[in-house]
Order: sequence, then C-alpha cells, then structure tokens
Amino acid sequence: MNPYNTVPSPPRPWWRTTPALLGFLALVALLSAVSLGLGFLVMIAAMVAVWVLPAWRWYARLGATFGAFFLMLISAGMSGQLDDSEPEKSEVSAQETDGKGVKATPSATTAKALELTDYTGKALDEAEKGARAAGFTPERHDASPEDRTIVVRSPWRVCFQQADTTAKSVAFAAVKDGEPCPTKDGGPLPWPTMPDVVGDTYNTAVEALERAGIDLDSVTLDDVYLDIDAPTAEEAAEEGDEWRVCFQRPDENGEVTSTTTVHLDLGQWTDLDLVQKCPSKKDTTYKIPANDPDYDDGSDSDTTGGDSSSSDGGGSNVGTVHPGSYCSPAGAAGVTKAGTPMVCGPGSDGRNRWRSS
Repeated sequence: MNPYNTVPSPPRPWWRTTPALLGFLALVALLSAVSLGLGFLVMIAAMVAVWVLPAWRWYARLGATFGAFFLMLISAGMSGQLDDSEPEKSEVSAQETDGKGVKATPSATTAKALELTDYTGKALDEAEKGARAAGFTPERHDASPEDRTIVVRSPWRVCFQQADTTAKSVAFAAVKDGEPCPTKDGGPLPWPTMPDVVGDTYNTAVEALERAGIDLDSVTLDDVYLDIDAPTAEEAAEEGDEWRVCFQRPDENGEVTSTTTVHLDLGQWTDLDLVQKCPSKKDTTYKIPANDPDYDDGSDSDTTGGDSSSSDGGGSNVGTVHPGSYCSPAGAAGVTKAGTPMVCGPGSDGRNRWRSS
C-alpha cells in the first residue's frame, strides 16, 4: 500500500457547517419575538446542535450557548413578552360546607379585577401592562388598514379595545403616535386636509390651520422676496397682520399626514410700503427695487453723487430698507423698519449695501 495515496475526507454536510449553525442561532431571535415558548424550544435545540454538530473549540461552543440564551431574552423583551407585571392573584374566601371541608369561592377582589380599565388614547405598552395586572391576556394589532406589525409598543397609541371577560383576554387596536384614530377598527386614517390660506395674514392662516387639525410644528416659513429674510414663527406671530401668505404647499384640500411639511411663503408690507402685493413667483423680484444690484433709477451713469443728491443734500430716499441688502445708487438714503437711518454705500465685498448712516 502506498502511504502517500490518501483518500480525501468527504465534505461536511451543509447542516453541520458554521453558516448553518449561525443561521440556526438567528432563528432563535426571530421565533422568540413571535412566541417565547417556541423560542425557548428552538434555543434548547440550538444549544444541543452547537455542542454536537460543528467542529468548534469548547470556548466557541460555550459562547454560542450563552449567545442563544441572550438572543431569546432580547427578542422576547422587544416584542413585549417579558413584562415586569404579573396578573394579580385573586383573593379567595373560605367557607365551610357541612363540615366536610373548605370550599374556595371568588371574592369581591376577583370581580373587581375583571373590570378592565378603558385604555383608549393611552400608550399601548401602558395598556398591556395594566391589562396583565387585571388578569387579562393582551393582544394587539394595527387599527389602520395597513396591517402593520407592532414590535416595539411604546410609540403606539390605543384607539379601540375589545375585552372578552370569559376568556380573560383583550384585543388592543392601535396607531402610531401622531396618527389619528380611524372611525372604526381597520378603517382609513382621517388625516386633516390643507385649507386655502393664500392671501390671508399670518395670524388668520394660523387660526385656519389649527381649525383643520394641523400641527403647527409641521409648518415652515419662508420669504418671497430676494431682499427680505424669512421670519421665525415667533417673529411672524408678533407682526402677524403685516405678514401675508403668498404661496402654500400642499395646495388646498391636500392631505397632511404625520410626515407632511406645510410650507407657507410670506410677504411683508404695511400701509406705508410702496409694494403691497405678492410677486408672481417666489424669489424672482426685490420688494424694494432699489435693493436690486442691477437697479437703474434712470439717472445718467456719469453723474456724481452730488448731481444725484436731493435739495437737502442727501441721496434719493427709497423708504424702508433691509440692512445689509444690495442697494443702488450709491448715496441713496432709507430707513429700517425700526426707523434707523441707512445709506447705500460699499460693503466689505465692494458692492453697494445698506449701511447705517
């Protein structure tokens, strides 16, 4: 016999390979999220397989054993199957019957425990914890027609509950936080629709949005002119009758869901402003034409600042201006909304901007 002619060992079956065993361990986590009992059985099988099937060293097998156990606990905990609260044990009262023994009968505490609290509008995790404490087995499902799986309960809110006192079970129908409850279990979510607020003052628009049930935290503000900065919600509220809605998104009757951002593009003017209307498009024009770097006031370009000055020695007055905005011509005068005198002159970038005089 030739000692150098050796027969190669047969390949290891796929179910004894490391990837197959790792997949088996992952199955423990998946099934534990569905059923704690089923996950426990699969965990036992996984532990046996780890010690019997693969050619692993002892410390690798020990680590996989503990890993399977912790996977089961984590998955069961995330799915809400591990809860600190246990059903309260009912007290019983003992009554003697003909001297033959003791007969246990439900006390008033038992009857009281079967009266389940109404958890409509409460957090789902709070509802399930209270149901278990009252002796009920909770079930949960999506109240919307999307039939979404509920794994983490804390961001869900109860819309409907149906208790079965005979079976001591209760079914909770829930939606995610920020979603409206349907009129019936499994019905469509009644999202608010966008009202028409174009042309309204900011204060009037806010009132219309609140009446429609739209969360004001979902509203963002922007300006419509190139030389006017967008106000914050606080600034717009302080001068709510000066700011007007020029454009809106979504359009009228558009659905406003929990992920919808409502855009209000505002223009600002008072009775003293020369321009008191919205532009045809956003960010296409200047509210004060003199703020346009390409503005031409019609004067001869070769004239000096003295030639363009008014009879009182100053430049042309263009009314209300915004500090730091582009301006033309040099030497023009204006005032801020607060009444601070401004003059058009070279800025740090060399271009004419409104500066305090």
